[in-house]
Amino acid sequence: MRFHIENMACGGCARSVTKAIQSVDPAAKVATSQETRTIEVASNAPVGELISVLKEAGYPAKPVEAV
Repeated sequence: MRFHIENMACGGCARSVTKAIQSVDPAAKVATSQETRTIEVASNAPVGELISVLKEAGYPAKPVEAV
């Protein structure tokens, strides 16, 4: 799954995003890109649940279609 997070601008933001996702799925693998403000998530958690937890953490996310 890939998401765009407009307000993920620094390493601290990336850590907060990773922590939020891993609060739902501790085994989730998260790769962040501050340059493109995107994250790549390998998780079995439902997309809606991940979007919800990111929004609660202050990082609204939009799903990005795979290219």
